[in-house]
Amino acid sequence: MQDRIKIEKDGHVAIVYLNRPEKMNALDIDMFNALIERGESLNQDESVRAVVLTGSGKAFCAGLDLSMFSFDGQSEMLSVPLEDRTHGIANKWQRAVTVWRELQVPVVAAVHGVVFGGGLQIMLAADIKFAEANTRMSIMEMKWGIIPDMAGPQLMKHNIREDIIRELTYTHRIFSGEEAVKYGFATHISDHPLDDAITLAKEIASKSPDAIVKAKKLFNSLGDLSMEDGLLMESKEQAEIIGKKNQLEAIFAGMQKRKGNFENYRD
Repeated sequence: MQDRIKIEKDGHVAIVYLNRPEKMNALDIDMFNALIERGESLNQDESVRAVVLTGSGKAFCAGLDLSMFSFDGQSEMLSVPLEDRTHGIANKWQRAVTVWRELQVPVVAAVHGVVFGGGLQIMLAADIKFAEANTRMSIMEMKWGIIPDMAGPQLMKHNIREDIIRELTYTHRIFSGEEAVKYGFATHISDHPLDDAITLAKEIASKSPDAIVKAKKLFNSLGDLSMEDGLLMESKEQAEIIGKKNQLEAIFAGMQKRKGNFENYRD
């Protein structure tokens, strides 16, 4: 499991690599375990202010490793009922995605090659996504007689038209990075997605971490809140940071045209 995810630190930015390049970073049991463990570990690291999520080798992630399925129905994937909530509101397979969505700091995905099935759902957990124009993406599950169930549908609904989601799910049609931006799966087309993702992550990491964390918390909650509750949440989150050291440092740094010297965020 230790080798499935590789993490490099660049200042306050953590660069996370799905690291099974010989299998195009396909998702096996060890990869699922590593995604969960590394995501939860990063969420406890106060020095991390932004995360870049990418894949080693020629692909981001080819989806499920089909060797996990057994014709006798005894595979480890089926050893625990999918309905069991083993990780808060999620099961294990969903947690490999939701852990990145729930990370306190922003996650920037940099994808290339293929982004299929579970790999696409992992990408969707990122706040912002860079993709090469010729990246091949697919909601691939239907090809294997299953449905997307790693939190992907809960994330797709925020950015993508329902009819597009239905068509791509029912047909498992492969679409390009350019189409992904058009549909809402990705944010930007890039010739060098990893470089661009790191550049953006460093810019994010240069801001007040208090405000970044609070903004992500607010945006993650918007889909579940009424107008009344949303307005109240804005006020509560703002009250926790306004006038505090990092917020005042943001003002003084801006006025003095210098880089902010911020303390790490502590919940």
